[in-house]
Amino acid sequence: MTSPTGAARAAQDSTAFRVTARVGYVVLGILHILIGAIAISIATGGGGDADQGGALAAIEQTPAGVFLLWAIVVGLAALAIWQIAEVFLERDPDTKKKWGHRLKYAGTAAAYIAIAVTALVYALGGRSDSAESSQSFSAQLLATPGGVILLVLVGLIVAGIGIAFIVRGITKAFEKNLDLPEGKARQGILTFGLIGYIAKGVAIGVAGVLFIVAAFTSDPESAGGLDAALRALADLPFGPIILWIVGAGLIIYGLFCFARARYAKM
Repeated sequence: MTSPTGAARAAQDSTAFRVTARVGYVVLGILHILIGAIAISIATGGGGDADQGGALAAIEQTPAGVFLLWAIVVGLAALAIWQIAEVFLERDPDTKKKWGHRLKYAGTAAAYIAIAVTALVYALGGRSDSAESSQSFSAQLLATPGGVILLVLVGLIVAGIGIAFIVRGITKAFEKNLDLPEGKARQGILTFGLIGYIAKGVAIGVAGVLFIVAAFTSDPESAGGLDAALRALADLPFGPIILWIVGAGLIIYGLFCFARARYAKM
């Protein structure tokens, strides 16, 4: 228990902690379903912010909104800690793969923490604008020496993450992290994962492209978060149809997260 590895192993051996981490997948699913629904609303002429902030604002308006927001904070914090524990417990004999896995776990933990912090802001009565944050971040980078190169690098990293999601979906690489039942249930969950990962990858990839556009045009307002990326899809030829499909895919990813809560190897 005195070493990071011992603490990580003790955390993962805790039944209560494991259950809380599984709740994290449930609330993650709820967020993706809401984001997907808002994206479909935009595609059909409606409004809303199709990102974590928009989903959290929608949750806040429900009768049990504050309770749900705190559940999101706790669940995603537990998931983040679980991923951090995996960093210390990774034992792949291949050094390159081991550090690759560790970077993935650390990045995933950072993403969960970011959403948990945003949920905490809403739970405490505050507000958060991801598009404004992305634009401010882009403006600060562009104002630094070599800012254009740095912003392009950020865009490439984000786009790379999107591509990784798409590849993970197409290859069904996520299956190795699940203990699935046999039969139609297994096939259904794998299909949901395939569709969901691709849809999320497309959305993240477009967000990365927007950072690159902001760098080359020296216009930080071109950058944005998930909402800006989804709205950019709507501006393409047949954009509303594309956005509707991606929104439906995000909803399917949310449903996959529910199955992941039940079948994830933990």
